Amino acid sequence: MKKFPSIKKNADFRTIYQTAPSKATGLLVMYVRDGSGESNRIGISAGKKIGNSVVRHTFARRMREIFRKNDPQTVQGKDIIIVARNQAGSVSYEQLNKDYVKLLQHHRIYKA
Repeated sequence: MKKFPSIKKNADFRTIYQTAPSKATGLLVMYVRDGSGESNRIGISAGKKIGNSVVRHTFARRMREIFRKNDPQTVQGKDIIIVARNQAGSVSYEQLNKDYVKLLQHHRIYKA
């Protein structure tokens, strides 16, 4: 089984927060910067404001799937961090996907 391309180190999160530009919608905030690898990596941040651990984990699973499905249409070699806003835990998969694609387009890394 192939390892999922994620950002896990706190130092990586801090560096991206400090150096990368951010764009936001009502549900998500996205930070994007050039990564060191050939493929994209994603980091997901969901605080306690969006819900309990079940809600946060469901949000993270949805975002990983959205990332996986949209990765072929995304410019490669980027580090992407997604931060959940308060309402992100209570919306549908389709709405999260729509906001994610909108943010990719705002960052000009969506090819489709």
